[in-house]
Amino acid sequence: MPKVKRSRKPPPDGWELIEPTLDELDQKMREELYEYCIKEGYADKNLIAKWKKQGYENLCCLRCIQTRDTNFGTNCICRVPKSKLEVHLIIQYTNCSEHKCMFGCFSK
Repeated sequence: MPKVKRSRKPPPDGWELIEPTLDELDQKMREELYEYCIKEGYADKNLIAKWKKQGYENLCCLRCIQTRDTNFGTNCICRVPKSKLEVHLIIQYTNCSEHKCMFGCFSK
């Protein structure tokens, strides 16, 4: 996760003494928030793990990559790059439409 941007002003004298402590506290708070969100059901641990992998950054749900849920044993149509789709192809896909894909899968 990227560091929080600070102002362009140079830090005051003594900043280098407290900066490591602040960074450590920031990291600990992020970890605790992450664990809380997982525990309370606000976040899906497996989906977040996929987001960290290249090519899955915009994955809306895990159903879109589960081949057992599709007719032909492939990924959901929302995983196909727009450049690879036929122009006048009419597509009916069921994975994302059932749960209102928050990323607008097909709008990529």
